[in-house]
Amino acid sequence: MSTTWIIIIAAVVLVLIIFIGINNSLVAKNNQVTNAFAGIDTYLKKRYDLIPNLVAAVQQYMGHEKSVLTEITELRSKAMSNNLSADEKIDLSNKMNKALHSINVAAENYPDLKSNTNFLQLQGAMNEIEEQLSASRRAYNAAINSYNNAVQMFPTNIIAGMKGMKAKPSFEALEVEKQNVNIKDLFNK
Repeated sequence: MSTTWIIIIAAVVLVLIIFIGINNSLVAKNNQVTNAFAGIDTYLKKRYDLIPNLVAAVQQYMGHEKSVLTEITELRSKAMSNNLSADEKIDLSNKMNKALHSINVAAENYPDLKSNTNFLQLQGAMNEIEEQLSASRRAYNAAINSYNNAVQMFPTNIIAGMKGMKAKPSFEALEVEKQNVNIKDLFNK
């Protein structure tokens, strides 16, 4: 075998090894994104499992806020559906955040509710889940960032393009969640 053939075979093997390494890296990053979103999904499920208990406790005190409670129940029902895309789950999560915030604000008007042991326990559990969701969202966004970098940077973008891999959106806070809290208004209630 001539030296030319050995060089050609070595070059082809080297290119194949690089291609396999890049492909495996992209697959691993995509799996990290899937795994991180599964973590969010787990905490969302946990949140949705607690909601009926929260709604039941709050319903006794909040007769005229039925629209908020109805909305939360409907959102929970939609969220429990297994055929939702990641984007639909993110949208439902954002709507649920807004609705749950409404319950907490409305609860301020009911002193008996605020001191009710069941409500306090549920509120504590919801706060814990919200913190876990926040941590999961940060992990998801880190995985998305790593994946998007791989999909968009040379030379991995070539193989990503061949595989039809595209950048994915990060979890972003709602506009209302980005606004500054006016502490003065809180003390004047």
